[in-house]
Amino acid sequence: MKKALLIIDRGSKMNEVREELLETCNIIKKVSDYAIVEYCFLEVVPPFIDQGIKTCIEKGADSITIVPYFLYPGMKLKDAVTKTAAIISEEKIRMVVTKPLSYQPTIPKIVIDRLQYLLKDKKIDPTKNICLLLIGHGSSDRRARDAFIYTVKSLEAIYPNVRYCFLELEPPDINEGYKNCVSLDPDYIIVVPYFLHKGIHIQRDILVDLEKARENYGQRDIYISSHIGVNDSIVDLVIYLAKEAEMKSGLF
Repeated sequence: MKKALLIIDRGSKMNEVREELLETCNIIKKVSDYAIVEYCFLEVVPPFIDQGIKTCIEKGADSITIVPYFLYPGMKLKDAVTKTAAIISEEKIRMVVTKPLSYQPTIPKIVIDRLQYLLKDKKIDPTKNICLLLIGHGSSDRRARDAFIYTVKSLEAIYPNVRYCFLELEPPDINEGYKNCVSLDPDYIIVVPYFLHKGIHIQRDILVDLEKARENYGQRDIYISSHIGVNDSIVDLVIYLAKEAEMKSGLF
């Protein structure tokens, strides 16, 4: 049987996002039994979901395991699953949809690994007063906030001073989050961007808002850790979710 795995990402015009997704797909193909590994987008730019499924079928897939590549539950995830379900009903091929990435213990572990690497790389003394500022995208959907707080609490179990904020759509914003960190009078503020890809939010939006906050509340020693990105742990998680869904479906 020729198995395919299809990652559904939200969508971005940034080349860096495509490069990260392609790299993730290539690694999955090397380390798993999926003969076909592709990605597609929910919105913004093609390839869209119908095109991603069509590509898998054209490459000879007998089955397709679809992974919603989302950190948060909410309307975007619901849209992705709804569109996928509609296509599945039309195609005469075995397809199953996995859980998203939210509430998976692997994600906080990746964030912690990124933090520990930064501390070591920048030779930051871990005994100093450090405040972590976790920045999420933000959503009007309460479920997305709850999933984000799950990661916040995972960090709080290890680090004494953790604050959080959102880029848009809900409070606290970055200005308020930075202010909350400054109120602790830390030696260092470490910003943790809770994003899958190095898209426009990482490259521009967060930096702009942080600079405004620093102008408002003082120039502290600040470092920014890496986003989640491409790594063995995220690859292992995608494969785990795929196998879990296949086993539960009874179709494979």
